[in-house]
Parts: sequence; C-alpha cells; structure tokens
Amino acid sequence: MSKFSDHNFKNEKALIRVDFNVPVDEQFNITDDTRMRASLPSIKKIISDGGSVILMSHFGRPKDGPEDRYSLKHLLKHLQELLGNTKILFASDCIGEDAEQKAKDLQPGQVLLLENLRFHKEEEKGDEKFSEKLSKLGDVYVNDAFGTAHRAHASTAVIAKYFSKDKKMFGLLMEAEVSSAEKVLHSSEKPFLAIIGGAKVSDKILIIENLLDTATDIIIGGGMAYTFFKAQGGKIGKSLCEDDRLDTANELMEKAKAKNVCIHLPQDSIIADKFDANAEISGALSNHIPDNWMGLDIGEIACETFCKIINDSKTIL
Repeated sequence: MSKFSDHNFKNEKALIRVDFNVPVDEQFNITDDTRMRASLPSIKKIISDGGSVILMSHFGRPKDGPEDRYSLKHLLKHLQELLGNTKILFASDCIGEDAEQKAKDLQPGQVLLLENLRFHKEEEKGDEKFSEKLSKLGDVYVNDAFGTAHRAHASTAVIAKYFSKDKKMFGLLMEAEVSSAEKVLHSSEKPFLAIIGGAKVSDKILIIENLLDTATDIIIGGGMAYTFFKAQGGKIGKSLCEDDRLDTANELMEKAKAKNVCIHLPQDSIIADKFDANAEISGALSNHIPDNWMGLDIGEIACETFCKIINDSKTIL
C-alpha cells in the first residue's frame, strides 16, 4: 500500500471514498459539516499536486433505490463553499454512462461528486462487479472514510483489489486515525478505557473482541447498549435492539469477564415516547424502560459514573 502524503497525484484521477453522511434539516441545510471538513486536507493535497478528485459517499439509508431526500446533490452548495474556486461537477449516478463520461472528461484541479452509493443495493452487499465499475472511474483509490472503514462494502473494502499496491492508499484522515489507534493499542498506559457507541452491536463485534486484549474498561453507549440490556433479561420498551445479536452480547460480556475487562453500560436513560423533537421525555433505569417508551440518551447516574471512569483513566480510545 502506498503512503498518501508521499504520493504525487499530478495528472491522476483520485477516486476517494469519503464519509459525507452528514445530518441535514428539512430544507437540506447541513447542521454539522465535521465529516466534510475532515476530507478537505486530502482533497486539497491532490488538487495542489495537479490531480483531479472523484468523490464517492453514501448518504442516509435509502431503501429502494434513488430517493431525492438522500441525493448528494443537496450537499453540492456547501461543498462548493468549502472548496472555494475549485470547479465541482456532479454525476447523476455513481456508475453508468454519466459518471463514466464526466470522470473521463475531468480536468486537473476539478472535483466530481458521484451520486449516493447506496442507491445501489450492491454497495452494502460488497458486490464485486459493482466495485469493478466504480474502480474504472479513477487511476488511484484513496480510502478516507474512517467512519465507514469497518464495513466490508463495495466502495470501502472490495474496490481495493482492483488497484495495484502503489495505486491504493489511506487518505490523510485515515492515516492519522490509524496512527493514533496503533499508538493507543501498542503503547497505552493503564487504566485504558475504550468508549464505544452507535446503533448496532454487529458493527462493533470485532472491535470489542480486539479491545478485550488491551483495555481495562469499556463503556458501551448509544443504541447498542439496549441490546446488551435485553440480552440480560432487561425491559427496554421500544429502544433500539438487534434481537438476532442477544447471544452475541452475552458472549462478549462473558469474554470480558474472563479477561478481567469491566464493561460499563449506562445504568439509567433519558427516555421518550417517540423519536421526535416534541416527544414527551422522562427518565428510567435502562433495564426497566416502560412499554412504548425508548431510551435515547444516558441519564444522570450514567453521566456521573462515566465521568468518574473517564477521569480515572490514563488512556482513552
């Protein structure tokens, strides 16, 4: 694998997997552009070298093909503001005639944004033919989507096989994250705390299992915590839960216990009767959430407990 910062992109078309899955309001105004800003150093390095950039990303969770609300065209205006005078083009699909022609005609210093990858079911399935079609758009493949790097999707893992070693690499964001992770995992001071969130246990199984060999404590928050509570016989109301991962959650708890790693779940939760700004809000123990209510954040007891654990830690991932 080539090193991004050492590579000269002059006259090359760099196909970059970025994470532009940003939150937007009802008028498609971006409410947090952190992920877009994180991609700028890699984009600017390629352009300054004299290369061109082809950006691909997912956006939201479209279910049955193209949906206007999940179109990346809604991000174009803000991307243009971030990149200033750089010319940005948009392809109406991520594969096919329009994408191929615009990629072919792309000039050094220009950026092409492809339409939402998840408008094709093949993306999440890791389909090889779909990956190969994407790969033909660029000369070099750059993975700079740290937030999606753990998923074996067509644009993050499978696509790399279609590029030679010197034509595939991590971007500056990924380089920095990997470097930080290696530092934490191989030269960490104890107590070593890992904090893990997100909706799904299934996305984090391998991460948790690997951390059991290095961490002394693991805080599990986010929606995935309720899968653990239900696995232990708790009542979680309408909270997020992966029912097919209940055994997995219990197995992880057992493995942690065997390795003397303490897994901390939020003892209490802020709950609501619906996921809505106008919802009725209350509080409850996380394993005693009433029917028709859902846990949406950690409660006061959990806040205090987690603060103490964090303050007592020497290394935090």
